[in-house]
Amino acid sequence: MQKKLAPFQQLMDYVDNFQSYNQLVGIAEIARRYFAMNAFDGVLTTIGVLVGNYLAGVRDVSIPIRIGVATSIAMGVSGLWGAYLTESAERRRELLELEKVSLIDQSDTKIGRASRLAIIVVSAVDSLAPFLAAMVVLLPLFFDSMIGNVMITYALSIAMALLSLFGLGLFLGRISQGNLLGYGIRTLLAGVVAIAINFLMGGE
Repeated sequence: MQKKLAPFQQLMDYVDNFQSYNQLVGIAEIARRYFAMNAFDGVLTTIGVLVGNYLAGVRDVSIPIRIGVATSIAMGVSGLWGAYLTESAERRRELLELEKVSLIDQSDTKIGRASRLAIIVVSAVDSLAPFLAAMVVLLPLFFDSMIGNVMITYALSIAMALLSLFGLGLFLGRISQGNLLGYGIRTLLAGVVAIAINFLMGGE
């Protein structure tokens, strides 16, 4: 019975450790910011891919799919490296300042381990957020053969993008404890503006 409970106990220990580390260095708060910012970027970038291909007369959905996936991968890699280097530098600076005050090497302390975990979590979130957001927007394109009309497929992808932006706004509104609808409309407006600008610049 103890052997069966061991994996569950380990999981609980990991959860307890994460909660403890989160209280020390605010992992969840930073990860939320990175998620929101990069998911927002992922959606708007994919809107650009969709509208650009539509205006260029591309009706083979495999092309915007390939471009969208390649772009989201590039954004993910950029996010991973950028967040890792940035967070590593910031965490290292904070630990050095703490070491100067405490005169104790912090690398193997609880706060040192919490800082290393924060770097990993934030880097992963920064990398995955734009990729996952882009995949949500591109989802209708994968079912174009079932939909049967490429114009409807494009429209569904744009609708998915706008819905994602509205959802991100609600998420930010909940975090800020502000007006959910107000945040949703503001993020939705960013997508509408991006689409309008693309049509104005690429319109016939």
